[in-house]
Amino acid sequence: MNPAEPYLALHHLRAADLRAEADAHRLAATAKPPTRDLRTRVGWTLVEIGLRLASSPPKPQLA
Repeated sequence: MNPAEPYLALHHLRAADLRAEADAHRLAATAKPPTRDLRTRVGWTLVEIGLRLASSPPKPQLA
């Protein structure tokens, strides 16, 4: 028995695990719904509202 055989077997197991994990990641990435457009529109709407609130004149305070 070659002393490198146990390490080689572990290497093959780890490589198979990494390939399976990469395949699962690729599948998950392609199945993700495209929500970026909605998120971007909501974000910019919130920015516009914030700018309107920040630029509105201050209300007079009653003494």
